[in-house]
Amino acid sequence: MKKSFVKNVFALLLIAFYSLSVQAKDVIKILAIGNSFSDDAVENYLYELAKAAGDSLVIGNAYIGGCSLETHNKNAGSNAAAYSYRKIVGGKKTTIANSTLLSCIKDEPWDYISFQQASPNSGIYATYFPYLTDLMKYTKSNATNHRVKFILHRTWAYAKTSSHTGFANYHNNQDEMYRAIVDATRKVVKEVKGFKLLIPSGTAIQNARTSAIGDNLCRDGYHLELTYGRYTAACTWFEALTGKSVVGNTYVPETINSSKAKIAQNAAHYAIRKPDEVTSMASFSL
Repeated sequence: MKKSFVKNVFALLLIAFYSLSVQAKDVIKILAIGNSFSDDAVENYLYELAKAAGDSLVIGNAYIGGCSLETHNKNAGSNAAAYSYRKIVGGKKTTIANSTLLSCIKDEPWDYISFQQASPNSGIYATYFPYLTDLMKYTKSNATNHRVKFILHRTWAYAKTSSHTGFANYHNNQDEMYRAIVDATRKVVKEVKGFKLLIPSGTAIQNARTSAIGDNLCRDGYHLELTYGRYTAACTWFEALTGKSVVGNTYVPETINSSKAKIAQNAAHYAIRKPDEVTSMASFSL
């Protein structure tokens, strides 16, 4: 218990140190209220993409694996210390275990806070309510930045061969799942007041699947492939947040070759331009 307390205090001191080393006026601060899909999208490569373009981000992820909007909402109501709070400041990542959602929300004057549904229910509109709207009210009332903007993260469909039990909700059909996610998230943003951005990571992934990469964007049938898969999602977030084209961004991880980087960047760019439809990338080779 004492060791855990000291560990958490040390992590908080590290966060404070890195926060002071970055000028707040030059920073976009984003908190994801999410799960492993927000881990895939924002914890890897996003900071570096922004840095390469002359921008700086503070990235937070209130993480519980597989967490649904319903569970996030319950945790908010009970102030459950159920979160792994991951934070990236100045390119350095820290993690605080056993955090509450309230502490994550109050940790920074976030410019953006994002929400997403757990992947099995991401294409089922009815599962978003009343949990999403309740969670948005809770977040708004506790945010230290009263001008905070809300994001809905459109996640991706599973690989065609996925064995995830939630795939049955879409008859184990990738195209059906993708269309359902698009329809549900589009309707949510239209019907629910307060969203500033919809980030179409799912469309970017679907775009990339039409390239020579094929249906190899997931590492286990549902989580993103660790290099070009995650990079595609990060490129989408970068362009959505900054308004700058990601095509030609100089940050490319060493683990990704130039052909895959080009596919990832263009898949993201096309998704921002046409978030509700798949853009063929059949001409992109490896």
